[in-house]
Amino acid sequence: MTLSIRNRLAGTVADITDGAVMGTVRIALANGDTLTSAVTMDAIKDVGIGIGSAVEVLVKSTDVSLATGETSGLTIRNRLGGTLVGIDTGGAMALVRIDLGTDIELTAAITRAAADELKLAPGLPVTALIKSTEVAFSAL
Repeated sequence: MTLSIRNRLAGTVADITDGAVMGTVRIALANGDTLTSAVTMDAIKDVGIGIGSAVEVLVKSTDVSLATGETSGLTIRNRLGGTLVGIDTGGAMALVRIDLGTDIELTAAITRAAADELKLAPGLPVTALIKSTEVAFSAL
């Protein structure tokens, strides 16, 4: 199956927290970072994962926000530090590539106005912010 989702990251299930309807799955990436995915318990069962399962994490580039400063005081669970390695800008939007280390790259689609306001440029340290409800996964 071919997908249009730009961000496809390999990981391993590190923890699963069950809930009545929703649960969370914590996924370890090769660079030592973790991502949390909040999904229905039915989805966790349907995918058939457990602790130690290999998964592919899927995040749409439009679901990735960027920060250039402090990120405390937010409810966003996923905060990945990296270095901006490329930016392509158009009239309204910008596509930003972030190196997370260990050959892991993340893409964020943001408005051109936000990119200009933050003065985004290659070499700048940034934090990628992703809500746990926007992190999907599939078993490998």
